Amino acid sequence: MAYVAFSASDNVDEQVPIAGVMVKGNDVISTSTIKSYVQSAGFRDGSYIKGNTLITSQRQLLLSDAIQNAEQLAKLSTIPGTSIAPINAVDVQVDTTTGNVVVTVVEDFSAIPLDESVIKNATANHTTVEVNNTTG
Repeated sequence: MAYVAFSASDNVDEQVPIAGVMVKGNDVISTSTIKSYVQSAGFRDGSYIKGNTLITSQRQLLLSDAIQNAEQLAKLSTIPGTSIAPINAVDVQVDTTTGNVVVTVVEDFSAIPLDESVIKNATANHTTVEVNNTTG
């Protein structure tokens, strides 16, 4: 779990800039990977909330749609060096008064299919080390 400090800003013309993204619940997938997916949904520096709309440098969309996009994109996060995506649940909460975005993920490794050859290789490469215990 990573902790990030946020700063709040005054509402200027009822526009609230995105202050930052905090990710929690991740064990294996890096925080930066998950944050990059959430930021690609529009929750990044330079974007702001005006009413129920998220306004980015590229588009305007309903805040609820942006949240749904962020949740779907965060599920695409993979374990580095693999194509395994163990995140099966994501909850994105946006504080519309401070601009803080909190992403809670649930990683589920029980749903990952293991190829039988991987299991065979793992047991074939397993070696036993015996230690000579002598008492005397």
